[in-house]
Amino acid sequence: MSSLPSDIPRRPAATHPPPPPPPSAPPSRNPIRALVSMPPKWLHLYSDFITKNAHQVSQIESALRSLTYVIPGRFRDAEIASETVHSAVQLLALYHDSVLRNALNKIPSLSAARMPGPHARYTRFWSNKSGLYRRIALLLQIIQYTELLWEMAAKRKGEKMRWRVVIVLEALKALCRLLLMRITSSRPLVTPPLPEREPLPTEDEGSDEDALKELMGEEPTLDEINGSAKPAHAKEWTMPRTRQSLPSLPNPSDVGSYLQGRVLTADDIKPAAKLLNTLSGSGQAAELLHILSPLVYAVALSQSKDKKSWAPWIIGLSIEYTARQLRDRGLRSTSLEQEEWGKRTWSAGWWTMRGAFYENVTKGVMTGVRRRMPSLVSGILEDYEYLWDNYYFSTSA
Repeated sequence: MSSLPSDIPRRPAATHPPPPPPPSAPPSRNPIRALVSMPPKWLHLYSDFITKNAHQVSQIESALRSLTYVIPGRFRDAEIASETVHSAVQLLALYHDSVLRNALNKIPSLSAARMPGPHARYTRFWSNKSGLYRRIALLLQIIQYTELLWEMAAKRKGEKMRWRVVIVLEALKALCRLLLMRITSSRPLVTPPLPEREPLPTEDEGSDEDALKELMGEEPTLDEINGSAKPAHAKEWTMPRTRQSLPSLPNPSDVGSYLQGRVLTADDIKPAAKLLNTLSGSGQAAELLHILSPLVYAVALSQSKDKKSWAPWIIGLSIEYTARQLRDRGLRSTSLEQEEWGKRTWSAGWWTMRGAFYENVTKGVMTGVRRRMPSLVSGILEDYEYLWDNYYFSTSA
């Protein structure tokens, strides 16, 4: 058989079209995953609301805190409910502090214009450096905000249970303070251990308010763009080439305060870790005694059967006095150390409201003062007397 000529084109082999792709399944809606993703969204929305309404939130916190202080009969009839509200407000304010602190840190103009104090610089340094410090300090503040509520709940189950809870809480607080002292390389403790809420921009600080609005994605109004409401000395000038802003000029009638507010002290140029000196010898012993004093006093008070006995009060005050005498009073003492010991001096005044001194001296004085007061004030003082008579943490520093 003769083969076909090579120049005759061959018919291409039949090709089958690719099968169509299977229809895509509709996206599955997992209700559990949607439910889990909702709380972070709500938390983010709540944080935005707090940042935009910081002044109003602070006023509401103060109002709620004051309300729990002056509600007549709050301790006798609804002590746990009232203290729950007070503790919840304190914990919520602690969360608000962290939200506002994070928001202010994102605003360069505020960070450059505001010089934080020694306490804020020191606590912020250790909070950023050590996650363990931040968690322990947060736990310590949570215990301090809720300790009276725990004692009230334990009292419902008897005095023995109440004193067990008191001693456990004091032991936890002492442990937290010892760990903080260890983390900071044997430096004194500061009160509070976390940064406090910084002053927020006021309404007349236009540049800072604009920065907050820029952070939240808000557009400035026409009046803010024109700047017609500001006097000449309050306007910032932006350099056309570098786009950097020069600070506003001071008010001619207040130049002295303007210059004094921009003078740098020795603490302003110190590293944050050097704002407190490392303790050794008698100074370290003084700090340890200060930390253990509340625990020793609580144990001694729980073992005493007579509320008017002077032994627990003398033991606790003696330890506190010894710690004060052993403290380092040298020239190396920094302003932050002096500020902390000043707070401890004021806290020592609570010893007049504790134990035998209160039962034998202060209680009689308070009764005489209450009888001379108007009925409303007298009723509030009587409620507080009930609190001081029955709860240890009502006068705990």
